[in-house]
This record gives sequence, structure tokens and C-alpha cells, in this order.
Amino acid sequence: MPVKLASQSLKPKTDLSLLVTSADIKKQQSEQSALRYLNGYRPDVVEKIRQLVDANALAAHFLTRYPKIHDVRTDKALYDMAMTLKNTYMRQSDPLAKVIFDEKISVSHHALGLHSYVNRRQGNKVKAKNEIRIAAHLKHVPFELLQMVVVHELAHLREKEHNKAFYQLCSFMLADYHQLEFDMRVWLVAEEVGQSPYAK
Repeated sequence: MPVKLASQSLKPKTDLSLLVTSADIKKQQSEQSALRYLNGYRPDVVEKIRQLVDANALAAHFLTRYPKIHDVRTDKALYDMAMTLKNTYMRQSDPLAKVIFDEKISVSHHALGLHSYVNRRQGNKVKAKNEIRIAAHLKHVPFELLQMVVVHELAHLREKEHNKAFYQLCSFMLADYHQLEFDMRVWLVAEEVGQSPYAK
């Protein structure tokens, strides 16, 4: 009977390349948490995005649909864009006092834009003014996605809740609203897993 050498007895029985490391686990957890943006979508749709993430191909896939970012850089340009949409589709709705990019809004707040009523005192009267704030990091997305967020916030001038009437109004202003909302969620996934399609 042959004698086992010490080096033979220490040789692992499994292929070390198949072992999962803590770095692998952290990467997997990050990718799974990023996919939370797609909760509610069909499993086969989510799986397609998961496969693109795993193949490190999400940025390239996104760029085939949206090759460049918009050129709306100032609050005035953003306000003009919002007012064009409002005057075209919601002329009878409440006036809009301000539309600005806001550095304080981040994805961690679960918001890309905020619609608010601000009370301003003018003499003895208090007037409520509508304001829209758009997350500043949306300066680096395609025009269609920025437009989708602006439409979403404009719809809140008329519909406060995310109900059927709200989404009908969004689709009235932007026919492919639901596709654009999905694409925005895919962009959020790409940003979170480190596969941003647009270098800042």
C-alpha cells in the first residue's frame, strides 16, 4: 500500500476557483439590492437585467437605446422645459412658481424629484406656491428620462396620489411614460452596481 505524502494529504478535494469569497457575496448582495428598483415587474424582465449586470453589459445595453445625455444644465432651462409641458398639457392647473435642480435630493431619499407647496407671506396674506425640485444628478441622464421625471412631478399639480388618474395624466403628457419609467429604473440599477453608462 503506497504511503501518502504530506503534500498529497493537504491537497484540497474541491477546485478553489469554485469557492465563494466574501467579496463575491458582497457583490451579489449589492446586485440583488440594486434590482429592488425593478420590484413589481415580470420575473423574466428582471432576469434579463440581472443577466446584463452579471455579464457587466448593462451600460453598453443602455447606451444602445440612449447614446447621449441632455443639455439642460441650468434651473432656467429646466423651468422653461417644465413650463412648455405645463402650458401644452395642463394650462388650467395651479401656477408653478419654481422648478430647480436640487443637490440635496438623492436616490437614498427614494426620490428623483419632489413637488411641494410652499407657503409665502405677502403682507397680511399667505399664498401657497407650487415648486418642483429635480435631483441634480439627473443632469447626467438622457433627455427622455429627465422629461419623464418632470412630467411625473407636473402630474402632482393635479393628482396628489399615485392612482390611476395620475398615471393616465402622465401618459397623456408623455405617451411612452411607462417605458421611460422602466428605463429610468434600469439606469438606477446601472448606477448602483457600478455600470454607469455616462461618465461624469
